[in-house]
Amino acid sequence: MCQHQPPCPTANSADRESARLVAHHPEQGWSLLCNGVVLFEDTGELLPDGQIIAPHRLLDGSRVMTAA
Repeated sequence: MCQHQPPCPTANSADRESARLVAHHPEQGWSLLCNGVVLFEDTGELLPDGQIIAPHRLLDGSRVMTAA
């Protein structure tokens, strides 16, 4: 899928979320990355092979970093 240089990480890479954004639909809560991953606003993911990655956002507010 990825046709730019350097190529984006594949959908199976640990850093797959750093791929370029192809489509963004915040009103529907999802984005499509150029590696075929559908990224949901709750941090869940749907991989091109149909595999589901459960949401992995931090729920503990003490770990959230804020700008000073």
